[in-house]
Amino acid sequence: MPFLALVPLAEKTASFWEEALSVIMVIGWKLVGAAVIIIVCVLLSWILRLVIRRVVHRIVTRAKDRAKVDDTRAIEASPLSQVRLVQRTRTLGSILQNITNVTLVVVALVLLVNLFAPDVVGSLTLLTAAIGAGLGFGAQNIVKDVLNGIFIVAEDQVGIGDVVDLGLATGVVEYVSVRITHVRDVNGTLWYVRNGEILRIGNMSMGWARSIIDLAVPVDADIGAVERTLLATATALAKEPKWQTRILEQPEVWGLESVSGDALVIRLVVKTRPNAKDDVSRELRMRIKNALDEDGVRLPSLSSITLEGLEGAQRVRGANPPKTRPNPVAATPDNPVWKPRKTGKKSAKTDKGDDSEESS
Repeated sequence: MPFLALVPLAEKTASFWEEALSVIMVIGWKLVGAAVIIIVCVLLSWILRLVIRRVVHRIVTRAKDRAKVDDTRAIEASPLSQVRLVQRTRTLGSILQNITNVTLVVVALVLLVNLFAPDVVGSLTLLTAAIGAGLGFGAQNIVKDVLNGIFIVAEDQVGIGDVVDLGLATGVVEYVSVRITHVRDVNGTLWYVRNGEILRIGNMSMGWARSIIDLAVPVDADIGAVERTLLATATALAKEPKWQTRILEQPEVWGLESVSGDALVIRLVVKTRPNAKDDVSRELRMRIKNALDEDGVRLPSLSSITLEGLEGAQRVRGANPPKTRPNPVAATPDNPVWKPRKTGKKSAKTDKGDDSEESS
């Protein structure tokens, strides 16, 4: 009887170990499958990030080669298109990396859930659809901001350092992302503008700018003489080596802009580079004032003007005077020694001419 009692116990023990072994095998294969899914997703993420970095690095390197510089900061001295190309490429590269990472994480989670609990994915379909619809309605502003930000960056509408008018804020762009844009106004306030709320963009740093000088003169002043003085002063400024690289075209006098009982306003226009407009305007105003003082033209007294909004933003970039390299000057020795120049045909002719002059 004891022997017969041990037989069912042995059979139960064997069946238990068989079931445990089968469960361990199932769990092991699922763990192996989960490890394979994670490894494949990590490997794909690494490959895609490597490809994106290689593409971004190749574009940036090509921009540096075209600008003939080795440092990214030194590329600011190159044409504007190269600078903006580097900014746009790096921003889009970071966007693609984030999208790749999020997509791979979502795919990996779905595959893992389907591997361990296939019935759960089917039962959670309606719940997932409800959650997706709720997030769609709740996060539609975020989606709108991101999509609009991608188009802003891809179409190169705004770049870091540009002076822009976004309607909601006006100033210098300090940071551009796919969701918000940071703008520093003339008072130093940093504005966070959502890209989805930007309906129009006025970029004052693209291509070229125009320095406009509206000069008020007395009503009895000689308009023709004042216009000639303005044009001569601006033309002399444009011909100087220090300023000719900042002025793109010859200055123009557009004539009498407005007439009032107290003063006449004459407009002078100079086409400049975007980042040099304010510096050219300041230097031109100073020279015009000195020239009019020499001509005896007294400017009428005007009330103080406070720059706000768009007018104030145009002067944010021109806060510093232009920096130019000093002209090289040959060093003078402490004890200069006179040396006779070499004799030759030219010197002989010169000596002969000098002798004839002395004899005459």
